[in-house]
Amino acid sequence: MNRINKLFQQKPGNILSIYFTAGYPKLDTTAGIIRTLARSGADMIEIGIPFSDPMADGPVIQKSSDRALKNGMKLSLLFEQLQEIRKEVNLPLLMMGYLNPVMQFGIENFCRKCREAGIDGVILPDLPLDIYLEEYKPVFERYGLYMVFLISPQTAEKRIRLIDKVSNGFIYMVSASSTTGAKKGFSPAQIDYFERIHEMKLRNPRLIGFGISSHDTFSIACRYAQGAIIGSAFIKALEGAGDLEERIKKFCQRILKAQKKLSDPT
Repeated sequence: MNRINKLFQQKPGNILSIYFTAGYPKLDTTAGIIRTLARSGADMIEIGIPFSDPMADGPVIQKSSDRALKNGMKLSLLFEQLQEIRKEVNLPLLMMGYLNPVMQFGIENFCRKCREAGIDGVILPDLPLDIYLEEYKPVFERYGLYMVFLISPQTAEKRIRLIDKVSNGFIYMVSASSTTGAKKGFSPAQIDYFERIHEMKLRNPRLIGFGISSHDTFSIACRYAQGAIIGSAFIKALEGAGDLEERIKKFCQRILKAQKKLSDPT
């Protein structure tokens, strides 16, 4: 069984998924960040593939991507850094990035390396669903990789139903039609969107991303989905001086502290 499915079976709510950019803050910190997150309460980890033109990302992730590239991070090196990670980490790992670097690396080669590294799923926001179904789906399935698709407040119901039909693992609910970045809270329109998707009774579980930055926003997201994804706020926590492992632990504690026993409406 794919580790993503196993996670949602074992933990139906309050799932914390953390995104970070590989090669940031330093070239050699990737594996250590993954190990520390696994020990600090994260349920799933999304490993960001740095790219020179991250159009869907806000300034924090853009900056981290630029720094990672300047540090020398590239896909071939990232896979080298992940070679031994499954000896220590058993939670779901996903690769998230843009189609261009993956295409340059080679789709089949990328999928093969993902399987060798123990990657469970891939998120490529700029890969059109139709192209995936027509050209790439058999390759990803051959290597046991789940492709995770995004929906937003503007996604039509028909499209959401199709994504739900062809998806495995979970659906990534973008909380707002904007770039990534931490926000202070959710607007009434966003809450209406969360409720509307909940009422659709989708087959796949959902995680809410974009704008999750605190214990409060994480808890609210968990009322309307199985969990939430945090990226920009975590990357900010990686910045600065001091012990990196300690900063990661404190960040996870801050998000998860006194987590309320929220009933999952799904």
